[in-house]
Amino acid sequence: MTFIGEMVKRAKEDKKCIILPETGDRRVLEAACRAQKDGVVQVLLIGAEEKIKQSATDLDFTGIQFADPETDPDFPRYVERLVELRKHKGMTPEAAAEALKDYTSFGMILLEVGKADGLVAGAVNSTADTLRPALQILKTKAGTKLVSAFFMMVVPNCEHGANGTLLFADSGLNEDPDAEALSEIALSSAESFRLLVGEEPVIAMCSYSSHGSAKSHLTEKVIEATALAQKKAPELKLDGELQIDSALVPAVAKKKAPNSKVQGDANVLIFPNLDTGNIAYKLTQYLAKAEAYGPLLQGIRKPVNDLSRGCSADDIYGVMAITAVQALAAE
Repeated sequence: MTFIGEMVKRAKEDKKCIILPETGDRRVLEAACRAQKDGVVQVLLIGAEEKIKQSATDLDFTGIQFADPETDPDFPRYVERLVELRKHKGMTPEAAAEALKDYTSFGMILLEVGKADGLVAGAVNSTADTLRPALQILKTKAGTKLVSAFFMMVVPNCEHGANGTLLFADSGLNEDPDAEALSEIALSSAESFRLLVGEEPVIAMCSYSSHGSAKSHLTEKVIEATALAQKKAPELKLDGELQIDSALVPAVAKKKAPNSKVQGDANVLIFPNLDTGNIAYKLTQYLAKAEAYGPLLQGIRKPVNDLSRGCSADDIYGVMAITAVQALAAE
């Protein structure tokens, strides 16, 4: 079974309610109707029901729920809740009411009060516009020091990773994490891989150097991050600094990093900065014809996931299923 096939199967076992706020986009509506029809999730669309339906008369919206900030009878209660959450920042009822007219923010408050189990956005809005209300309203998960983003990469006809499935992080959010942040990204990514793939993570802290083959402030950051991560979670198969071939190819690992715990079997790749992580996922997506799901967010109190603005309806469908699986684990 494919990675997304497995996500869909698991999501169907206990159907969760997933919010889609970007209802002015045709791709979102196509994914919503398909996911609802297939029984993958209960879809909740933000916006005026009639307007949304009239924008796509060829689609079947049977069973889909709607919530409109303009007409929702509970809107005053949501305003009150946002004021309570943001009063330390000087939030007023007037400012809260205005903020909740934004569909993504309105979706976040619905998620916060328990009207749904997860939210997917980013087909239209930037990562910042998705993450900002998530952090303001939902906050970070208990015990999490850093919110980060990852992609699940599913590479066809590939012997690397878990049957071609790998996690790339951070490929969507943190621009230049220091060693402490990089170690936290590694630990969160290990947890995410175990949850979504169901296999033990093997984590490579990636660099242009393998075990001291080069030396600079760039390699030193990865070396320090590796040491921190190993100290925090000594049970993990985690090592660095490793070049990509040392991380993925056992024969190369024997030569360049013979004492590594990874041994060329990495399925989680932690990149030193956003430049490398983002470039790597897009190269893999376009040159290896890989499926790329994300940026998926880790570290937020409730499941919220981002999308690439170049995503397809199929991508959105897949991320909805992933979000539902994350919601199942969060119970």
